Amino acid sequence: MSNIAYELGLKLKQLNLVLVTAESCTGGWVSKLVTDVPGSSAWFDRGFITYSNNAKSEMLSVDRNIINEFGAVSEQTVLAMAQGALVNSNAGIAIATSGIAGPDGGTLEKPVGLVCFSWLKNQEFQITESKMFTGDRDQIRLKASNYVLENLNALLVQSSKSS
Repeated sequence: MSNIAYELGLKLKQLNLVLVTAESCTGGWVSKLVTDVPGSSAWFDRGFITYSNNAKSEMLSVDRNIINEFGAVSEQTVLAMAQGALVNSNAGIAIATSGIAGPDGGTLEKPVGLVCFSWLKNQEFQITESKMFTGDRDQIRLKASNYVLENLNALLVQSSKSS
């Protein structure tokens, strides 16, 4: 069990928040880390694995124009994924990932290892970020999964201090 997922679960329970995930390149790894925590059903609603562009549009209502203009791996797309996850769930907070885990698929503009993230809590924060990771496909995906959870935990700690 991931310590960060355990800590995140404690914080979500304390704040009476429920989480939803929208994943592309991580392929459900974020949801797996979360559901490894016993009792996570108290603070985790569901996970969307939307690997294809069609799935992003069909399941999360991501506007195809966003994907066409900015690409599936973009901060604009992960923000739309997080927004769609909130609308299509019983959660109050969402995280989303999309990236290029390799070994193929990278370009000069978007190389292998690039992952885009979104953290969204209605009326409180709406954050996107892109980050480069190194390693093989599994290492990139695991690092990205841990990163999105670590940052959500930090955001919740920060927001609870300012409340």
